[in-house]
Amino acid sequence: MQDEQHFSAEGGCACGRVRYRMLSRPLFVHCCHCRWCQRESGAAFALNALIEADRVEVLKGALGAAEIPSHSSKGQEFHRCPDCQIALWSHYAGMGAKICFIRVGTLENPDLLAPSIHIFTSTKQPWVNLEGGTPVVAEYYSKKNFWPATSLMRWRALEK
Repeated sequence: MQDEQHFSAEGGCACGRVRYRMLSRPLFVHCCHCRWCQRESGAAFALNALIEADRVEVLKGALGAAEIPSHSSKGQEFHRCPDCQIALWSHYAGMGAKICFIRVGTLENPDLLAPSIHIFTSTKQPWVNLEGGTPVVAEYYSKKNFWPATSLMRWRALEK
């Protein structure tokens, strides 16, 4: 496991036109089981690594942005490859463009980032087993109850 100072992870789209690098560990990793994420991903859940946008470097290509509805009705901005349309990350209401929700499956080595928490499990697929020690919450949660102190400090710096 890479430590905070020496962490980097690269990823990209399916066609190879867009490549990016995460320059540090993410703040936290959500495994979201809400119906919206199920619909958007076409899977049982979405796995998103939350990281400051200035810690994400585009190495190759340019992404297209699109406003997508969300359950909160505040929307989200998806960033996709303009050719293959793979979603690489999104920005949600709240911190907006300051935070990227990186789609962990777009990393070259997605095994680096296991979920920190399972959220919106009240609507998870019944065949998904969540045993194993990772925190599980029925809906959303309070950061102060789950995030490491270093992540909370990084988040507070963004709020200024």
